[in-house]
Amino acid sequence: MSDKLISFCGLDCVECPAYIATQQQDEALLTKTAKRWSTAKRKIKPTDIRCDGCLTGQRLACFCSECPVRLCAAERGVENCGYCVDYPCLTLLKVWKWLRTPKAKGRLDEISQKRQ
Repeated sequence: MSDKLISFCGLDCVECPAYIATQQQDEALLTKTAKRWSTAKRKIKPTDIRCDGCLTGQRLACFCSECPVRLCAAERGVENCGYCVDYPCLTLLKVWKWLRTPKAKGRLDEISQKRQ
């Protein structure tokens, strides 16, 4: 695996347990992660989270395949949102609030500042 695979929203895919489990073909980790990510409203199956990273255009975890940030960035043709002229947008801010990870914002802030 590469050192970093920064997704459209700023997550580092190589730190994601779904990505790690998929790449290592670790069914036990996929099952554990699916159980941990499941909620009363949404039951996640291991097959729902097989993921090669949202930048690859291959297998995507269920959250990634329906992510409005990924869809927008792909449509705009940017490597990730840090390269977008509208960074940060309301859609991205909403996703960060849901993700609850300041690292994602920090990564994209750094990319955006280098771009300017």
